[in-house]
Amino acid sequence: MTGRVLTVDAGLTDLRAADRLLHALAAELALPEGTFGCTHLLHDGRPRVVVSLTFPAEETRSGTRTRLTARSYDVTDGLPGTAGRAVLYPGAGTLTGALMVAELLSRSAIDRVTVLGAAGEPDPRTRVVTRDHVRPQWLDGALVLAVQPAAGGVLVPFEVPHPTPCCADH
Repeated sequence: MTGRVLTVDAGLTDLRAADRLLHALAAELALPEGTFGCTHLLHDGRPRVVVSLTFPAEETRSGTRTRLTARSYDVTDGLPGTAGRAVLYPGAGTLTGALMVAELLSRSAIDRVTVLGAAGEPDPRTRVVTRDHVRPQWLDGALVLAVQPAAGGVLVPFEVPHPTPCCADH
């Protein structure tokens, strides 16, 4: 899979801007279904957020690389590390409103849901109020969504859609 990955450095410094870039690239470049778009925090002397695109086919990667370099983005092959926060992934657009854990897993590429501070996985019938913002993380090769309990016995994704500025980059 790593042979079908591009990392794009657009000089971004926050996650929201990286999310917007990924959505813009998906629309402008008509990225195919099955493409993963992730954000990665880099701390290599120049702290920044880069994005990676993992394509379902090599042909798509090659054509996209050419189009991205033509736009003056710094594009490299491969992933910038093993961790990544998924913004674009199969089924992401279907994760709106309230869904049971089982629905969330069956509709998307998310492999597992974990509840912060709880042992084991949640009951598949537990409702997750997505707030239309579901950002799972790659952990040990699996796409894992961290959730937390909320009022009414439901779960919500740990990452909020509009964090307060003081906490946005934590």
